[in-house]
Amino acid sequence: MKKIFAFSISILLTLACSVGSLTPSPAETSTLEVPPTETFTPPPTPTPVPPSSTFTPTPTLVGLKSPTPTLESSPTSTAASVTPLAQITPNTLTPTVQMEGFLFVNASLTEIYKAGECEPQIVRITAQVADITNTAFVSLFVRFKSMTAERASKWTRIYMETIGAGTYLHDLTTAEMKEDAYFQTSWIEYQIVASTQAGKEIGRTDIFKEKIKMLACVPTVTPTSASVKP
Repeated sequence: MKKIFAFSISILLTLACSVGSLTPSPAETSTLEVPPTETFTPPPTPTPVPPSSTFTPTPTLVGLKSPTPTLESSPTSTAASVTPLAQITPNTLTPTVQMEGFLFVNASLTEIYKAGECEPQIVRITAQVADITNTAFVSLFVRFKSMTAERASKWTRIYMETIGAGTYLHDLTTAEMKEDAYFQTSWIEYQIVASTQAGKEIGRTDIFKEKIKMLACVPTVTPTSASVKP
């Protein structure tokens, strides 16, 4: 045991000497200054930002309806929208009376009574000629025309009176017309003709039909004191 112990101590002493020779001196143990390490920062590089494929959906309001776009023109072809001629109803205009050689013709009334006791009995017919210089005579032709049949009286010719400026007139009664006794309620048809001093015709109207009506005069009996019985 003593040998082992002595051997152990000798080993420890040997190790202690070795460690002492390896320990650096104070001069050798001065701290070495290590230069700072520079960190390299690369310059900023503009990196393109790719467009995002995401989008923000538009919120749909509950109860709100989107307006329906209105087209300004219909895609229907023009040919399809044209109405066939057979289906078009033309506006039928009442044919006007031709008045060659006259500027205007007018009748003051549309209804008169047959000459007798009822009024009115007179209709004034007025006409103005276009050729004032050469017009010497203006004739009014009148006749009766039945309302229920194709029967008509003979024409009666009456010279109209001038009042100047190419204007002529006549106050007509049924008493001066031919065959007055054969007609009660009927039309009075008339036509006007202008002529020169030599008798040359320079103006003629068409026949004015269904413009003046002649009504039968039926007098109303007025009771008198003699006819009234108690």
